[in-house]
Amino acid sequence: MKKILLLLTLAICSWSVLHAQDDTFKKYRENAAGKLKKAENDTTNRLWKKGATLSLTVNQGSLTNWAAGGDKFSLSIAGAFSGFANYRKDRHRWDNTMELAYGYVNTTSLGGRKSDDRIDLTSKYGYQIGKSLYASALMNLRTQMANGYLYTDTSDIFVSKFFAPAYLILSPGLDYIPNDEFSLFVSPITARWVFVLDDSLANVGSYGVDTGKHVNTEYGAYLTANWNKKVTENIVFKSRLDLFSNYKHNPKNIDVYWTNMLTMKVNKYLSANVSLDMIYDDDIRVFENKNTGVLGPRLQIKQVIGVGFTAVF
Repeated sequence: MKKILLLLTLAICSWSVLHAQDDTFKKYRENAAGKLKKAENDTTNRLWKKGATLSLTVNQGSLTNWAAGGDKFSLSIAGAFSGFANYRKDRHRWDNTMELAYGYVNTTSLGGRKSDDRIDLTSKYGYQIGKSLYASALMNLRTQMANGYLYTDTSDIFVSKFFAPAYLILSPGLDYIPNDEFSLFVSPITARWVFVLDDSLANVGSYGVDTGKHVNTEYGAYLTANWNKKVTENIVFKSRLDLFSNYKHNPKNIDVYWTNMLTMKVNKYLSANVSLDMIYDDDIRVFENKNTGVLGPRLQIKQVIGVGFTAVF
């Protein structure tokens, strides 16, 4: 009987020890798996950095028996979306941005018309070959959403719409990125396509396409510089300059596309924005010289000041 009790006691003790060891190893395995899963998530988060900014500005005014004069009613609405998704791993970097903007203004004297309209998509891949130098390839598409008109004192002239024009750039080159604020991309061999997918505009050779055609292919040199500067905790300045020289036609007449935005944050959801855009394209010859009456290219300038809702994701 004593032998049986002794054997039972030894069996119970052995089982307890083994069970305790199994629980211990199980906890070790669970902790190790949790740490591994967390490490994988952390790595994924480090590879991609994504974000967006959404802003909406509304201004309204009305006048009743106002001796100084002015429009009885005015309403302006402007919305903008800016999103990015950037990838980093070892020597690889892939930057993607989307810029959308649309504005509308209505007054009793002028009626309704748009004040802003922009679609701008950019994707750039780079492989690091030096301390701040990348061998890169860039794609950029720029067009608009709605019909556009050139307003005169007596008429409204239809001049643009979605994909009329649209500019598509494919460009291999070198990208100089000394820090997170500045980048300079240069390419001596760039292909640019100008699309005018509207018969009425294509038939008069708008935006440099041959009369009756919808696409014009250009080859030239391309440069784009981007500067994002955090001036203070609540003030950010963004600037982008694009230059393109067409080797096939008037290479000295360089196309310029320059956008600037100063954002001043008031609180979490309120901000003030000041923007200045400048465009020069020698192929856009719709502006009339008042002295000579001759149509030709002009420096296009758009300046906007607004205060409104802003959400950052």
